[in-house]
Amino acid sequence: MEFAEVVRRRRMVRDYDPDRPVPAEIRERLLEHAIRAPSAGFSQGWAFLVLETPEERDRFWTATSGEGAPDGWLTRMRRAPLLVVPLANKDAYLDRYAEPDKGWTDRDESRWPVPYWDVDAGMASLLMLLTAVDEGLGACFFGIPPERVDAFRAAFGVPAGFRPIGCVSVGYPGDGDRRSPSLRRGRRPVEEVVHRGSW
Repeated sequence: MEFAEVVRRRRMVRDYDPDRPVPAEIRERLLEHAIRAPSAGFSQGWAFLVLETPEERDRFWTATSGEGAPDGWLTRMRRAPLLVVPLANKDAYLDRYAEPDKGWTDRDESRWPVPYWDVDAGMASLLMLLTAVDEGLGACFFGIPPERVDAFRAAFGVPAGFRPIGCVSVGYPGDGDRRSPSLRRGRRPVEEVVHRGSW
């Protein structure tokens, strides 16, 4: 598929065919492409938790969702045969920029205009989303509720220095996929969001 077509086709898929697992070679391509994302100072302060077995996925959904019967969104999302949780490691960035070639002598977080550890993990996530489209699969990036992060950490033994920035569900789209009602707002045109030369 041409790159422009991949970009045009990229959308969040919220239902999956539970009987079609993601082939191992595609899973590995998703991860190989993710680590090609840029990272400040080539810090590469990310990690990816891959959840494929029914037990692993059930443990994820139990840890990250509330009590009670799942709603329609959760019911459909739980069908995804592959979940990849990108995690950001701030310490990798603070350590890297305290190295001699970067010129900082401390790990002062205030030097950073934005949390590039999260930005870079987000770019890695986008590469997974685009790879899924290129491979004929669907994918969705969604957040883990802040109040459920501790339960997620405990369920999978995630070290304290790694923060989940969300989760990428991957699989073959199911028949119940519904486009987000937010799309009715329409995509803002280039002329509205681009400022050339000055605001």
